[in-house]
Amino acid sequence: QVQLVESGGGLVQAGGSLRLSCAASGRSISSNAMGWFRQAPGKEREFVASITWSGSDTSYAESVKGRFTISRDNAKNTVYLQMNKLKPEDTAVYYCAARKTYILARRSDGYDFWGQGTQVTVSP
Repeated sequence: QVQLVESGGGLVQAGGSLRLSCAASGRSISSNAMGWFRQAPGKEREFVASITWSGSDTSYAESVKGRFTISRDNAKNTVYLQMNKLKPEDTAVYYCAARKTYILARRSDGYDFWGQGTQVTVSP
């Protein structure tokens, strides 16, 4: 079993930056693909980014490509999401998720473990 805890959310002005962290416990996630998703009020949860176990391959939603960067530090059992040039439409609860496999995925039903989420609010 893997427990995931997100941190780093908050309130930021449009154009600003935030760095989200996802700390895993229970066991190592070094062999797991990881992902970030987000859910805005009244909307379905959507894919943001994913990364393979080694960090050699990543995937991004078109809406964040070029602005967000997913990375991981397996020695620290932590995954990150660097968010730059934030927009009001990025406002959402951001969730970290882990797969049981090393292959990345974009669908939320492909993930087996989820964190509780961290709120990101971007003001105009």
